[in-house]
Amino acid sequence: MRKPIIAGNWKMHKTIKEAVEFVNEVKSEIKGTDVEAVICAPFTLLKDLKEASEGTNIKIGAQNMHFEEKGAFTGEISPLMLKEIDVDYVVIGHSERRQYFNETNETVNKKVIKALEYKINPIICVGETLEEREADKTKDIVKVQVEKALVNIDEKDIKDIVIAYEPIWAIGTGKTSSSKDANDVIAYIREVVANVYSEETAEEVRIQYGGSVKPANVEEIMNESDIDGALVGGASLQPKDYVELVNF
Repeated sequence: MRKPIIAGNWKMHKTIKEAVEFVNEVKSEIKGTDVEAVICAPFTLLKDLKEASEGTNIKIGAQNMHFEEKGAFTGEISPLMLKEIDVDYVVIGHSERRQYFNETNETVNKKVIKALEYKINPIICVGETLEEREADKTKDIVKVQVEKALVNIDEKDIKDIVIAYEPIWAIGTGKTSSSKDANDVIAYIREVVANVYSEETAEEVRIQYGGSVKPANVEEIMNESDIDGALVGGASLQPKDYVELVNF
């Protein structure tokens, strides 16, 4: 049985003070351990978030990571640095990273390999543009993204990977894929993983949906057979909304 995972992606929001206040407000409201609650935050907040969430069920994730341990990469953060503060997750290949910062399928793969080496769980983002969707290329696009992200990944490590299907046209737009359409694509992603490895392995992989997820639609989304969680942007910034999402 795959454990649901709800991850808030704060993007470029919140100061340290605001982040700590957020955790202090939500930590007593999150029910039980049936759902994995994650906050993915800017680098400057990670150490304080780890300290504030100690003893709670909240896991902390970074939003990006370089694939080298050290070197002349001004402005970058290495897996060694993230591991030192015991970060649980790292988002890799978000569409905004691909669009604005030249992230490629190849760099995504390098980062996934390095994250696993350092025992940091990767959340691999895949998804199509509106033009690609309208051209009926959704499955072609996600197939290539998933396959290339998993190059040279050992089958035993797949259980530590989360895949997030985020149709680019639905991120921050207020538009959302219907729960059935999202489930169909996620079921297809599971088929792709099965073809790369095995059906047994594919059944272990948690696959999230992301794209204008909010308290009003999270339950419907989570009721679908193959959707194991949500990667949530704007709706994860308010404590009340985050609690409602995790306690769906």
